[in-house]
Amino acid sequence: MPHLITRRRGLALLGAFPLAAHLPAWAAPRPATAATVAAMPPVSLAPMALRQRRLANGLQVVSLPMQATGTVSVQVWYHVGGKDDPAGRSGFAHLFEHLMFKRTRHMPDEMFDRLTEDVGGQNNAFTAEDMTAYQNEVPANHLERLLWAEAERLAHLQVDQANFDSERKVVIEELRERVLADPYGRLFNALPGLAFEAHPYRRPVIGSEADLNAATLDDVRRFHATYYRPDNALLIVVGDFDAARLDTWVDRYFGPLATPAAPIPRVQVAEPARLRDQQARVQGPNVPLPAVALVWKGPPASHPDAPALEVAQALLSAGESARLNQALVYTARSAQAAGFSADLYADAGLLAAYAIAASGQDLRRLETALLDELARLARGRVGLDEIDKVRTQLLTAALLQRQTPQGLANAIGMAALQLGDPREADARLARLQAVRVADVQRVLEQRVLKARRVTIDYTQGGAA
Repeated sequence: MPHLITRRRGLALLGAFPLAAHLPAWAAPRPATAATVAAMPPVSLAPMALRQRRLANGLQVVSLPMQATGTVSVQVWYHVGGKDDPAGRSGFAHLFEHLMFKRTRHMPDEMFDRLTEDVGGQNNAFTAEDMTAYQNEVPANHLERLLWAEAERLAHLQVDQANFDSERKVVIEELRERVLADPYGRLFNALPGLAFEAHPYRRPVIGSEADLNAATLDDVRRFHATYYRPDNALLIVVGDFDAARLDTWVDRYFGPLATPAAPIPRVQVAEPARLRDQQARVQGPNVPLPAVALVWKGPPASHPDAPALEVAQALLSAGESARLNQALVYTARSAQAAGFSADLYADAGLLAAYAIAASGQDLRRLETALLDELARLARGRVGLDEIDKVRTQLLTAALLQRQTPQGLANAIGMAALQLGDPREADARLARLQAVRVADVQRVLEQRVLKARRVTIDYTQGGAA
């Protein structure tokens, strides 16, 4: 999953891996066999009845009617994220996301709050490595005005120096709160830069204070003209609406928008394979206990190994009973927290394991213990009950998301921008259910245990 930097009302997932764990020997479930796993009936879902069209100006439109909900989700996802930040302007896509809530030719500042919250709805936005998304949910009778408003800020955003300065301060305060003030924020924020050697993913989406302060109003205008255009946008509408009327309104408000003649810049960098293991040190000014992290390069989100890595992450890190948490935190008591994350993006991925040492623990022993648990999952016995539980958890979370227009629109947008096709939202569920123990063990063996890595020691030191 991508690291989401939200505008408000939400968590920024800046490497905040969930705690992980391992079942003790006395609690080991019965072993899985090919016969018993294959006998488990999969959950069969009818595919979403997506309506797809593309306007003459290049705007992609995906809609999904949901009768009797009484609400509608209107979202616009742009193919621009942290990887597209201009050189020396890390964090700029996130900064620009904030600016999109400022005035336009026909709307005053913060008008989206009036159009959504004042009628009982909501709005939000997030920036990730590959995308920036603007999300609204309102009573169904307010659909037309939301379509007009999204087209208005796409075409006629107007930001002055005062608004630019105020939003930059907000973003810098987010950086200070979520990264610099967190004792382990600097560690997790450093992982992309150590995992990736060439791809712009190596720059954290939230950016740096120096780069944010270097941004100018002219940068804003260039960024808007370069990436905020119909042929770089996906409009998603899910909920209670009349299909013919929706098409009429989309044509009316988005159809006249012009597409610039210049091509959209695209990141063409291919991340190379890591040729050797490396060591790195990262310091923070207020580190209660040292930590160790291991990072490997991973595949893109569209790779066939992605579902198995998602299941591996859940086995190692999903909840109190997960493998790393049980083994290192509860049984050995060598760590205060431990986890594993598979962050797979459109172009490449990052795999990471970490452990925060318990008092008096040596980081090299902790590193060995962390690797031992990864090897135990890759080469040892995995119970049917254990893998069935995490697959059920993942499937349940996906199905719960599909219960609302907002959740369905999110699933559609993520599939479209990370996997290249909105219909991949359905295919993902089938692939998750098809993951077997052998798949999990193979990807861990090949992509973690036999792969080159960077080992990071995180300790006290440096200025605040």
